[in-house]
Parts: sequence; C-alpha cells; structure tokens
Amino acid sequence: MKRRNFLGMLALSGGAVVAKPVLGLAEQSQGKVKATAKGKRRMETITADLVIAGGGLGGVAAALAALHNKQTVILTEETDWIGGQLTQQGVPPDEHPWIETHGAPARYRELRNRIREYYVRYYPLTADARQRPQLNPGDGAVSKLCHEPRVALAVMQDMLAPFISNGSLVLLTEHKVVRAQVEGNKVLSLVARNLRTGEELILKGSYFSDATEMGDLLPMTGTEFVTGTESRRDTGELHAPEKGNPENNQAFTVCFAIDYVPGGNFVIDKPAEYDFWRNHVPALTPAWSGKQLDLHYSDPRTLKPKLLGFHPEGVKTGDALNLWNYRRIINKANFEEGLYAGDVTIVNWPQNDYMLGNLIGASAEKFHYHVGRAKQLNLSLLYWLQTEAPRPDGGKGWPGIRLRKDIMGTADGMAKYPYIREARRIKAKFTILEEHVGAEQRAQKAGQTQGLKAATFHDSVGVGYYHIDLHPSCAGVNYVDFGSLPFQIPLGALLPKRMENLLPANKNIGTTHITNGCFRLHPVEWSIGEAVGLLVAFARSKNVIPGQVWEQASLLKDFQDYIRAQGVETAWPAQS
Repeated sequence: MKRRNFLGMLALSGGAVVAKPVLGLAEQSQGKVKATAKGKRRMETITADLVIAGGGLGGVAAALAALHNKQTVILTEETDWIGGQLTQQGVPPDEHPWIETHGAPARYRELRNRIREYYVRYYPLTADARQRPQLNPGDGAVSKLCHEPRVALAVMQDMLAPFISNGSLVLLTEHKVVRAQVEGNKVLSLVARNLRTGEELILKGSYFSDATEMGDLLPMTGTEFVTGTESRRDTGELHAPEKGNPENNQAFTVCFAIDYVPGGNFVIDKPAEYDFWRNHVPALTPAWSGKQLDLHYSDPRTLKPKLLGFHPEGVKTGDALNLWNYRRIINKANFEEGLYAGDVTIVNWPQNDYMLGNLIGASAEKFHYHVGRAKQLNLSLLYWLQTEAPRPDGGKGWPGIRLRKDIMGTADGMAKYPYIREARRIKAKFTILEEHVGAEQRAQKAGQTQGLKAATFHDSVGVGYYHIDLHPSCAGVNYVDFGSLPFQIPLGALLPKRMENLLPANKNIGTTHITNGCFRLHPVEWSIGEAVGLLVAFARSKNVIPGQVWEQASLLKDFQDYIRAQGVETAWPAQS
C-alpha cells in the first residue's frame, strides 16, 4: 500500500483501527475522499466477505469466527470500545454454573482464560490469588469471573490484532451504520457514518450481520421483525400475557463503577433530579415494594418486598445479599496490600433500572433524553448511598464512596452505552418459545417434573443456559422470572424468514419476549455470533446461502461437523 493511501484511510476512520484489507477486500477504493465536478464529496467504498454492524460480544465473536476461517471482515462499532455489555456497558459476565468446564464455545473459553492471564501477567496479585486456576479478580457473586471492563477490552483487541495487521479485518470504531441499500431479499451495502467527523463510508459485502444492541439493521433493510411482548394466543406461552404489547420492553440500565475509601469524603453535589428520584415509586403491576431508592425491592420470583443489604467493606449483611459484593470487579484482598484503597464494584442493581422510557425505535433526541435521565437516576442513587443509605451503626450514608470515572473510561463516570436487555427480534424461520426452554411448561407437556430436558433441536449450533429473567418494563410490568433448562441454539432462529444474506448476532434472533430472557446473556450472545461467523464461512465455501444449509439435511450435518471441529458444543452432556 502506498503511504499516501494508507494515511488517507486513517483520516477517514477518526477513532477507528483501520488497515488495508487483502483477499476479498482487494477491490476496495482507497485514498483521499474525491470531489465530484460539482464539488460534492464522493464516498469511499470498502468491500469484505462479511460486514458486521455492532462490535459487542456477538459482533466480535462473529468476526473472529469468520477471520479464523479465511474470510475478510468489516466490523463497525458506535463507541470507541468493542466488547458490548462486557466492556462499554460495564456488565460483568452473567454465566451458568458449568461455565468453567462446558457450555460455551472454545473461543469464549479462550476469552475467559486470557482475561485471567492478563491479571496474572500484569497485576501484583497475592501469592494465593496468583495460584488460583479459577481466579476471580473481584470475587463478585454474579459470576465466577468478575473483572474490569478495560481488561476484557485489551484481551479482545489482542485477539483481533493479527487480523488487523494482515489486513483481513477493518475495524471502524466510532462509526454508526445509518443507511442500507437493498435489492429484493439481499442487502447490497451499508453506509457507516464517522461519529467524529460526519464522513461516510460505503460498506459492501457478500454477507451482513446485525450485531447492534437494538437490531438497528432490521428496519433499515426492511427485514421483518417484532418488538415487545407477544400475547398468549400468539405463542401459547404459559407466562405470556393475554394481550400483547409491542411497546413493552425491559428496563435498560446505565451502569457505573464505585469504590470505597474509609474515612474519605467524596460526596457529589446534589443531582438536579434528586428530589424526583428520591421519592419515585415505580408504577408497576404487580406493585413495586415502595420507593426505588431503597434497599427493598420486588423479589423477582414472588414479587413480594425483599430486603437487600449494603455495606461497602464487603462484610456480611445478615441473610440479605450485600449489593456491594454482587458485581464487585476488584476485591482488594486479591492484590498486594496497598494497591487498592478499597474494593471496586459495578452498580447494576434494581435501584438503577430505568423504566420510564423505551429506547427501541426512539428518535435520537428521545434516546439521549432517556439515557440522560437514567444518568440522573444513577447520580441520585450515588448521592443517596453517600448521604442517606442506612448503616449498621444506625447512621446514614457512606461519604467514602467514590465514583470511579476511569473504570468506565468516560468523563461523567457512566458506561459508554446503556445496557439494553431487549432488541428488535427477527421474524425467523424458527421461533424459540417458552415450551422449548421453560421448566414449568416443559413439565406440563411431559406430564412430569423428573428428568426434564429442554427441547432437542436437530439444527443446534450452540448451547446456553440462564433462568428466564425479565426485568420490570417500560410499560409497567414487574419482574417475570422463572426457571428454564439448559438449552440448544437452533440455526432456524438465526435465519430471517425472507432475507438471504443478513444474519442477526446479538439479542435480535428468533426468540419471543419471554425466551429472550434466557438468550440475552454474555456466553449465549457470543455463541450466536460465533455460529453466524462460521455459517458465513461455510456457506461461501459451499457456494450456497444459509437458508439452504438449514433446509438440506446433508449440508446441515456437514455444517454441524464443521463447527464442532472448531470447539462449538451443540448439545449438553447428560449430567447438565
């Protein structure tokens, strides 16, 4: 590549990591943005085998799977951090209890191992912590691996680095896809806008994947989709409501990080909306337990008031869960004495779920309005913890709690992007229903409760597990939370009914509102993305479209053999 052309591409990328692609990208247009005779700027075009919009866990997994199978990839990301919920959203991994040994692809396990290795290599751990094969830096209760967002970011960047170097990957951070060109059942190209400069690029590919957090490509490409809640009449689901509501989506959360310095005083100025949030009672059915800024909340299973504990030194708080320990990402006891003044924890609690607005389909103005109010809720919660939260000694407030802006890498200390639990969902060739994965409905169908298994899918391309966990919604529905069974991920749920070369790789697959509650977590999103990346590579090698892989038994068998050979589990062992 000529140095002038390389610098031209860097100028187009803003905050992006960009290298000149090879192989399928050889025909890309390079160099400076050219002007037409009328003075208008002509957009540059980049071409790849696979174009992925959204650099979350699904997008990164899809990219890695495709890249390891000799495909060229363009990956866009709105923020300056790849990694989605694990990094820019600040959510430590929610995982199933078998994650250390099985129930996730080999590359997801590699990600986890590399995160642990990063701490061993670069952090002054205690001798005991250094020897633990299953090191949990934060010892958080939510996961066997609670860690800082930046560490996961560094590891994923390392995993992608060889492909950026050899030119098979173009990574466009701070770029948002804004338009699409479609012909019939195929996407021809996307237009990505540099969010720093406003410059636009045309992205062409053989295949496209929607790995955005809200399924942004679906309306943009005319792909059929659903949102919100289906009715029981539509799905036959035991826990579905009598009447559906496409506006009924789960609350979103803007996470933030805090630590605690005993004797310190880091009390922030009283937030502008503190009086509102201090007295806010969520309007839910069944009713919430009282005020949102309180240590009581609705038990997700029973919906009765339940007490939570809080103590920023991590001590036991009776029988109640100490919220401080729930998503703790740094336990100072795991590191050499004096390295940390106190533990570091992520605030992603019932107290900062934002229920007053729906982000799906919202205008840019409404999106920023609701995210802004969610940040005011966060600051109000922080101020309440610092000044009013009850202490075991009868006092109020913990002034030594400190907002850790550096953890999230933002000026205001809030996550770079909201944690959005629910997206637009494709109308798929196959839709996963509660009867396939829900423990109670499976028991009803089987007429027994012993030896229950989730539905077996002949087209399985992965596995996952989490209980069905629906947070309170923007339409006023309280928790819906109940048991599920270790499940398979069917290929049919990854295929839109009509579109031939667009594949979902996030929370936008063919689930319902109910089953989304167990398919939206970290390892499942990664598994979906990995299946998509492998499917693109396989389909291109056979000169077929993904729908043919699903429809033709011989192709499906070959594809399942292909992915299993690369460390993808398609079934749970008998003991799980």
